[in-house]
Amino acid sequence: MLSDEWLIRSSAEVRPSGEAISRPGFATEGWLPARVPSTVLGSLVASGRCENPYIGMNLKNVPREWFQTPWWYRTAFVLSAEEAGRTVLLEFDGINYAADVWLNGRSIAAADRARGAFRRFQYGVSGIVAPGKNVLAVMVAPPRPGDFSTGFVDWNPPPPDRNMGLFRPVRLRFCGRVSIENPFVQAQLDLAAFAEARLTIRADLVNHSDKTVSGVLDASIEGSRSRQEVQLQPRETRTFTLTVREYPQLRIPNPRIWWPHDLGAPELYELELRFTADSGVSDAASVRFGIREVADYRTAEGHRGFKINGREVLIKGAGWTDDLLLADTPLTIEAELRYVRHMNLNCIRCESVWGKDQTLYDLCDEYGILVMVGWSCHWEHEQYLGKPVDERYGGVTSPEDIDSVSRSWRDQLLWLRNHPSIFVWAVASDKLPAPELEREYIGIFRECDPTRPYLASTGGVGSEQRIVCKEDLISEISGNSGMKMLGPYEYTPPVYWYTDTRRGGAYGFNTETSPGAAVPTLESLTKMLPADHLWPIDECWHFHCGLNEFTTLDCCREAIHRRYGEARSIEEFARKAQVLSYELVRPMFEAFRVNRGRATGVIQWMLNAAWPKMYWQLYDWFLMPTGAFYGVKKACEPLQLVYHYGDRSIRLVNGEGAETKGFFADVRVYDIESRLFLGARLPITSDRVFKLPQFETISTTYFLHLGLSDQNGSVITNNFYWLSTQPDVLDYETKVAPWEYYTPSREYADMTDLNSLPLADVAVSCRANKTEVVVDLTNRSDRIAFFVELLLIDESTEQPVVPVFWQDNYVSLLPGEARTITAESYGSETQRALIVRGWNAEPQRHSLTAG
Repeated sequence: MLSDEWLIRSSAEVRPSGEAISRPGFATEGWLPARVPSTVLGSLVASGRCENPYIGMNLKNVPREWFQTPWWYRTAFVLSAEEAGRTVLLEFDGINYAADVWLNGRSIAAADRARGAFRRFQYGVSGIVAPGKNVLAVMVAPPRPGDFSTGFVDWNPPPPDRNMGLFRPVRLRFCGRVSIENPFVQAQLDLAAFAEARLTIRADLVNHSDKTVSGVLDASIEGSRSRQEVQLQPRETRTFTLTVREYPQLRIPNPRIWWPHDLGAPELYELELRFTADSGVSDAASVRFGIREVADYRTAEGHRGFKINGREVLIKGAGWTDDLLLADTPLTIEAELRYVRHMNLNCIRCESVWGKDQTLYDLCDEYGILVMVGWSCHWEHEQYLGKPVDERYGGVTSPEDIDSVSRSWRDQLLWLRNHPSIFVWAVASDKLPAPELEREYIGIFRECDPTRPYLASTGGVGSEQRIVCKEDLISEISGNSGMKMLGPYEYTPPVYWYTDTRRGGAYGFNTETSPGAAVPTLESLTKMLPADHLWPIDECWHFHCGLNEFTTLDCCREAIHRRYGEARSIEEFARKAQVLSYELVRPMFEAFRVNRGRATGVIQWMLNAAWPKMYWQLYDWFLMPTGAFYGVKKACEPLQLVYHYGDRSIRLVNGEGAETKGFFADVRVYDIESRLFLGARLPITSDRVFKLPQFETISTTYFLHLGLSDQNGSVITNNFYWLSTQPDVLDYETKVAPWEYYTPSREYADMTDLNSLPLADVAVSCRANKTEVVVDLTNRSDRIAFFVELLLIDESTEQPVVPVFWQDNYVSLLPGEARTITAESYGSETQRALIVRGWNAEPQRHSLTAG
């Protein structure tokens, strides 16, 4: 891997040619250090040339003119005589956007050929490399308007360099005369009894020499070996396929099966390939794979759903983005995917082929997290692509562009196809591929990956309403995708998800949707905003919103004001924003779970953040969970009682089909004075447990506690709601301009009684070791302690410890109730403290000593 000891410099500051720059001895004074993968701006930030662009409005101050010209990447490496004497291959996994490649004074590739962010390139450089010091110089040209590059659409401001750089790995490979390329394992599973799996192995063998080569291809899976004799003509590339018919050992009895984590264990195998010739090993390759089968189906209403290993899976996911400067690390990616599992989600959607390497996909394989992968709508709208687009087919319509994008798609499929976590490919987002392009895609699937369904659009259902696109998204080739993308993307009250039957409500598969802004916690706000912009909300806050219709917090502020009362400080606003986020996102997931069958999947837009922002996230850029995070976690617990906002019923949601014989539901309603208004202990006999009556005399704001206990009386889980006698009323008549990205509200539920809650007395005791914290909470008062937050901080910095995995958070305690809550954290060797603070509980601080 050529990852370290790179230098970069703008071509505007370098006069010599690539021939001179790529020779040993070239003077590099004034060049800046870099690593690869990286973007130019990411390298400038790391070297201190730019003030932290993530904070305040610093991003605006980065000069755009720096990135109008190409930048040089230069590195030197040393080879032994043995290495230099072998077949040497120079490989680029991702160049954004085009590059002139020079090695030891020789031109390897010109920018008109090494072009395309999602192309992968391999160059034979035997005879150009030499024993001793070698120099590689790459002049990277930035993406221009109309180029099919990376992009962040309206999620956040674009990076000024548009992610130009060597943003994926660069490597040297050493082999004999023949190399192994593109190995692939395809599994056919006995779905009736899982008694066996039949494997097919494919790989390309490439003869890099001018002579015929005879040898043996050896495939090994956990000690079971298959061998095939091979003869390759000079410069020949041939695909070899090993099947059960010729190699019975590729029949795996009682296989370990890869499952999404909520259905089973994500079991993995390893294939080892070796090609021997000329009395030695010419090349070797290893591939990790999972034995599993993916299929799709249609509901009676025509909505698409997905099956893993024959079982229908309700997709509960969120949209992934890479960092603004593509600066994610294996540690941050692992923390984020652990968050996904911790929230009981089973899927992420990558709108774009994200990842500067395969870390994201490797970890999804290991953690049992499904991945939807495909192109971004960045290429479908003129504002982002930078050239006129077709209203139906987006920006890829010319023969040249179709050729370029289809080659890119083929490269990405070959790069990623062995990952069992990837369950569907999306070749378009907001629009459709042109028919000629879709035919190209179908041919690529037939050749490279016939194991997964594909989506011609992530919209389709309901597209005749012209919400996202002005055309019906019905493909001429494949018909309706069976997916929907009808919003909402802005403030949406809980009742919407249960009652809406035409747009984003809980039916079908909603591929991206959200109740809008998700404001970070107070600790994150004070890190991302300069002190003189903390309060009141101003242009600095709005700079950290989205683009277009999402450039302000106006809808969020209106909702907070109307539901919870005006916030008069940043502390009050941050607290009420967490309550709002929890309240709004929980019923979205709960409704899709309640309607399972008619509902087949939902993708929260979004999971994470490319930079510190105010919108569309479950945890923020600093890895700090928000109220929405814990709302999702609660909504997606495998076994749960939920409140149906549409018909006031109490429903049992049993995601894994657990045995509930002898279980009881504890249903309690309290008024704002914490007086018990209704109490019932009900046996669980069906998924419809109870229906709340209309309360004529209860306070405007009241509370609902739902507890589920087993036959031994042990509490399995609980769910706590704050409700209002003043209902939310949606306004479907008002047309939102410039497009109907949400349904406005005519009336808001009134939760302002919460502001008069008297203080509750919460006793706290806690203990800890290096990785775990245990907190005992006891409400010693006769008042409900509402929305109690547990915050773990590093006492040396006074900053939150992240990542952190609380068993539960933002909890509400009934009068006299005691709860024990644990948290897992790692990576912190410092002294920690626990802060406990609630809506109506005085904040407390407790130092923790690791035992």
